[in-house]
Amino acid sequence: MTDNRYQSWGRYPKVEQQAIKVCWRDDPLPTESVKDKTFLPFGNGRSYGDVCLNDGGMLLDCSQLDRFIRFDPNTGVLRCEGGVLLSDILKLTVSKGWFLPVTPGTQFVTVGGAIANDVHGKNHHKAGTFGSHVLCLELLRSDGVRLLCSPDKNTEFYRATIGGLGLTGVISWAEIQLHHINNPCVAQETIRFKNLGEFFSLARESDQNYEYTVAWIDCLAKGEQLGRGLFIRGNHAESSAGKLIKPSTRHWTFPIDPPIALINGLTLKLFNELYYRKQWSNRVKRLVHYEPFFYPLDAVYGWNRIYGSKGFLQYQCAVPTDQAEFAIRDILERIARAGVGSFLAVLKLFGDRPSPGLLSFPMPGATLALDFPNQGEKTQRLLDQLDEVTREAAGRIYPGKDARMRPEDFQTGYRHWKTMEACIDPHISSSFWRRVTAKL
Repeated sequence: MTDNRYQSWGRYPKVEQQAIKVCWRDDPLPTESVKDKTFLPFGNGRSYGDVCLNDGGMLLDCSQLDRFIRFDPNTGVLRCEGGVLLSDILKLTVSKGWFLPVTPGTQFVTVGGAIANDVHGKNHHKAGTFGSHVLCLELLRSDGVRLLCSPDKNTEFYRATIGGLGLTGVISWAEIQLHHINNPCVAQETIRFKNLGEFFSLARESDQNYEYTVAWIDCLAKGEQLGRGLFIRGNHAESSAGKLIKPSTRHWTFPIDPPIALINGLTLKLFNELYYRKQWSNRVKRLVHYEPFFYPLDAVYGWNRIYGSKGFLQYQCAVPTDQAEFAIRDILERIARAGVGSFLAVLKLFGDRPSPGLLSFPMPGATLALDFPNQGEKTQRLLDQLDEVTREAAGRIYPGKDARMRPEDFQTGYRHWKTMEACIDPHISSSFWRRVTAKL
């Protein structure tokens, strides 16, 4: 019998699995309860596809491993259990002058999940991935062995666990170097740009002087307007700025689970036009609290329900610098022709800082993230086309947001997968891993 509380954020695919809670980091893993089934650590279920699912197996619910162990406000070094949410870290540290070194687009991710997916954010060109700031971690294996992993101790497990998709063991605790800030505000500038060429010019210019850069793209635009959107860049505010700005307390929950997706061609076209023209000027500067800057969608709890009970598929690819503009243009043209737009189309440049993780997703170049309502074969055909573009550009697809990648695309895009596989715990597996490592 499956537990419907345990699903991916995309709510696709649907699987049969059970879960056991892990409550104390000093306890051994409940391997006796699992018996002959494989298990998989599960944090807060914010991965989009099947990387956090284990069809026919068990999940180890690690959300109760949510305790802080040690924090030094002088150095910004934090040690906490793997189930601690990024939001809880921010509640503890921002008032003391420290921020996450790297954060994805939601703060409701666990530390263990951030490490396992080696998440990236708006500052990859400056800071790299989350794993680049993990000083050490404890890895609990199914045989009871506890491995202290760091850049100079059990290095092979350290590199395999960062971006290792939860397959090397349970991250019982981790130590992270935080980033110093002066206050909770961000000096933000939003620039309306007319096409894809303007995006790349803005992005290359902005990466020099701005810590955070990202763009929203109208993926239904065609012709001379192809790739138009809003470019957002920002830096943490200076010490004297914006001290009275507070986060909004207005949050709401999407109230229903509609039988069909509320995202369709008509609503997308209207939304994209209004959003593109939402500001009165082509350039708007203002001070904002960090929450709306980094986590605009977190203001709507359960926003994934807007795609209906069939869920949605997110597609995120990275393509190398020399192919970036051509490949992104090709992808956007194919989406526009198909008329199957994305509500959340996000484009940015990656930097060249390497991650310690063997299966880290970013590469120097560009990354485009897209959400599509699950319309069955129609959606799959479009994503197959996007795969083709990514493949021809020598790019790769992000495992943390994938539900359908072909084995050959994974194995070509992540050439160290065999090295990582040697560190997998023999009792741990996932729907994703079984799918992408199937024999060709």
